[in-house]
Amino acid sequence: MKTLAALTLALISATALAKLPPPTEEVKAKAAEASAKAAWSDKLSAYQLCLSMDRTAEAYRRNVKSTGKEAPVATATPPCANPGPYAASPITPAASKPLEASGAHSPPGTANSPPSTPATAAELSVKK
Repeated sequence: MKTLAALTLALISATALAKLPPPTEEVKAKAAEASAKAAWSDKLSAYQLCLSMDRTAEAYRRNVKSTGKEAPVATATPPCANPGPYAASPITPAASKPLEASGAHSPPGTANSPPSTPATAAELSVKK
């Protein structure tokens, strides 16, 4: 029984020590977007709570005044800050890489004319 428990513990600890591969750029971008949306959602919740507390306090003061009593003085608080609509940050595309297998670098943009010479790189290196 002790051997089984020790073996189980060894297997569990071995899997806990395994390393995960580093996250890709796409995963990092999605995580940053999710984090930004969560932060905006928290700001929106705080704004809605602030409005609700203001309405509740005003209703309480009206109720107290309607009974003929003196309403307590309102405590000065900062105004509720509206976070506005959520604006997703644009995700920048991964850097474009040249399609050539030779390692040549393509100019940015679309080619609108043919190359200046029809000779291949191998032919050009032989001529020199």
